[in-house]
Amino acid sequence: MGLGRKLALVAGAATIATSAFAQQKVTGPVAVYWMSAQTQTGFGMGGMGGGKPDAGAMMKMMMGGGGGGASKTLQLDLGSSQTNAAPAADHLPPGGLQVGPKLPLLTPKPTTGVREETPERYVPEEYQKPKGRMLIFWGCGERARPGQPYVIDFAKMAAGQQNPANLFKGIDYRPMQPPSMSRNRTYGEWPNEKTRDLVPSAGSLIGAHTIRGNYSPEINFTLEEDQDFLGALNLTSNAKAPGGWANLGWNLVGNAQAYYASAVGGGDNDTVVMWSSSETQAAAFSNPDFLSPGDINRLVANKTLMGPATKTCAVPKEVIDAAPAAMVQLVAYGGEANFVYPPRPSDPKVTWNQQWAVKVRYRSATGGILGQDMAAMMGGGGRQSGRPTPPQPGQPQQPPKGPSAADILRQGILGGGLPFPRR
Repeated sequence: MGLGRKLALVAGAATIATSAFAQQKVTGPVAVYWMSAQTQTGFGMGGMGGGKPDAGAMMKMMMGGGGGGASKTLQLDLGSSQTNAAPAADHLPPGGLQVGPKLPLLTPKPTTGVREETPERYVPEEYQKPKGRMLIFWGCGERARPGQPYVIDFAKMAAGQQNPANLFKGIDYRPMQPPSMSRNRTYGEWPNEKTRDLVPSAGSLIGAHTIRGNYSPEINFTLEEDQDFLGALNLTSNAKAPGGWANLGWNLVGNAQAYYASAVGGGDNDTVVMWSSSETQAAAFSNPDFLSPGDINRLVANKTLMGPATKTCAVPKEVIDAAPAAMVQLVAYGGEANFVYPPRPSDPKVTWNQQWAVKVRYRSATGGILGQDMAAMMGGGGRQSGRPTPPQPGQPQQPPKGPSAADILRQGILGGGLPFPRR
């Protein structure tokens, strides 16, 4: 039999099997459990829920505790279709995680929806008119590509002359849907108000994990050596070249499937500058903490993300010129570990009644001041704080100004929110 005939038979058999399983009845899972594991070095920007700087990581660096060490963060989310009048659940981790015998998965108390009213301060109308602009750059290289930067005028956008829906283009990905109070009848999480123990830098996920609760079936799974936290990601180079651009370099992280770099800064109070390593236009805000394997593969293929073998990227000179002071973040996206119990029945006529499903997802990140290593930054002299000097006696008081680009940046534009209505 010829090779072509054999391949045709194999393909035909695979198609029949896939079609049969596609018609198999599936129920559940009764419970879903997600573990989100992050490794962080340097300054943190976002990570585990937002685009704002991680104050804790920044303080650790400023106090000299950063070095080459890494901090580890674990977010646990349990959702179930079952209920209990007094919901309780615990994660029993392997001893190598070094967080104690159990992690309580606390069910948040439902909010009443009652909001305390506070007196509103009167703000002159002229102060509410934003001013300034945002410059968006993208792509690695010594010089910016033709057609860059893309300019967003905040005043025009507030006046309805620019549509933010067409301007703020982030990474094209499908947001992941972990368990939550709104998606599941009963939900438990860690860290929580009861305990916020940190995972030690030497903590490991390798070993047997058990989740026991009174509103979900017992969950048991084991993580192998290649399913541990991602290794530490560090900038091996972060220096301004004689030609004016900045050369970024980093170590390759085992099991990382893609890398993504971004920078946010400005040169004055009227300009916000954003840059990303994406080959397609993507503003460097509201970047995803985690990505599904399908999105990672697609985004690497279209060069939105850098591939797993990439370890250098140049930030264009025009970005450095426009933003002499900027923070840079580098993210390594890992894959996933998925478990379902019981296993799928081999007979497609038998219903697959899933009791539980587990997803473990991975991320490693680092950050710092663009174009400066920590030693240079800590050894530098004092900079201007950027705060306005109060008027001296006898000097005329300045008229109120509209919120600057820097004000808008501080008020949360990195998290995707704007201080004026979307149109």
